[in-house]
Amino acid sequence: MTTTPTSSPHQPVVVLSRALDQAGDALAAVHADDLDRPTPCHGWTVRELADHLAAAPEHFLQQARGEEVDWSAGTGVEPAQLASHFRVHADDLLHHWHDQSDDQVAQADWQSAELGAHTWDLVRALGRPMPLDDEVAERGLAFMQQGLTPDNRGEAFGAAVDVPDDAPAYDRLAAFAGRDPRA
Repeated sequence: MTTTPTSSPHQPVVVLSRALDQAGDALAAVHADDLDRPTPCHGWTVRELADHLAAAPEHFLQQARGEEVDWSAGTGVEPAQLASHFRVHADDLLHHWHDQSDDQVAQADWQSAELGAHTWDLVRALGRPMPLDDEVAERGLAFMQQGLTPDNRGEAFGAAVDVPDDAPAYDRLAAFAGRDPRA
């Protein structure tokens, strides 16, 4: 899905809303027989990736409230409940962002980056095509390129993979996050 970017102080929240929608759709597409499949996230199964993705909105909210966040903690719910768990917390996250001032909302782009990359990972692992919003990938990639360097990638990101500059938006996002979209 391609959308036309607009310029608005709240555009990061608009794009985050779409990132949340498509992540929720990807989570809803996970079937019980998918759970042990490998993913582009090195060493993670669909079960682990889906749980991590489903926990993201709750973790983002914890961080926004100034709470200590255990990014490795999952949802604690059964795999069949991941999509509904995600959507409840996604709604809460959007309400949080709608209450923020114009000078704060640009921070939503890092959440779109996280959601966009992991949604791509999940869709790729499932092997079922699903339309993904290019603006989510573009904004997420732009955010990641501002602060993610070879020195601070940690364990979460592999080295960037070379792809052509005209590669699709999600291929460029995935490649920058250390995934090989050609694999």
